[in-house]
Amino acid sequence: MSPSARRPGGTGIPGILKGLATTARTLATPTHTAEYPDVPPELPPRSRGVIALLEENCTSCMLCARECPDWCIYIDSHKETIPASTPGGRERQRNVLDRFAIDFSLCMYCGICIEVCPFDALHWSPEFEYAELDIRDLLHEKDRLGQWMPTVPPPPALDEHSAEPAEVAASQKPARGASRLVPRERPARVRPARAGDESPSGAAGATPREAAAAEAQAAPPAPDEAGGDEA
Repeated sequence: MSPSARRPGGTGIPGILKGLATTARTLATPTHTAEYPDVPPELPPRSRGVIALLEENCTSCMLCARECPDWCIYIDSHKETIPASTPGGRERQRNVLDRFAIDFSLCMYCGICIEVCPFDALHWSPEFEYAELDIRDLLHEKDRLGQWMPTVPPPPALDEHSAEPAEVAASQKPARGASRLVPRERPARVRPARAGDESPSGAAGATPREAAAAEAQAAPPAPDEAGGDEA
């Protein structure tokens, strides 16, 4: 407070003028207030709004439920027997997901469940408008978790100078035993010609057996002795 305002009978006009000057500066400054909900907020690409579930990728491995520090993930499943696809083959078993629920009233949005999922069944969605009047309605079952999948943004593009992901490199490798199934064409072995291997037939580089066969074919037939005596 100014000294004139402290004195009895002071008007305090300088203080009022300072307040008006501050108000005038504020009026001339552009505002950054977002008129929510009339104007939707601009969220960063990796916002943590709600967790979406891709049910086709879930194998009921329970890894996300075990790693959750708040124990807010509930999973129920059962096993089904798949008959053998070929005669004499063995039957297989697979897990079938019965229930997958997340209690967002307990979730602290740490993202550990999404990071530890080995099959990319959980994803972050930037949607955050799912407030409820009853706290029990924050328990989202797998049907509602699956409805958030269309709102999941696509992953960012990889750097063109980065190394190729290990998954892509592994998918491009040939399967084990594939080289054994495809017969390899072996090139014909050509024996180099030698100076002393020339045969009367003119075949250079022929083996002794081949040279003998060629000489036998080139030699004239011997006259029949019995026929010569009779003549």
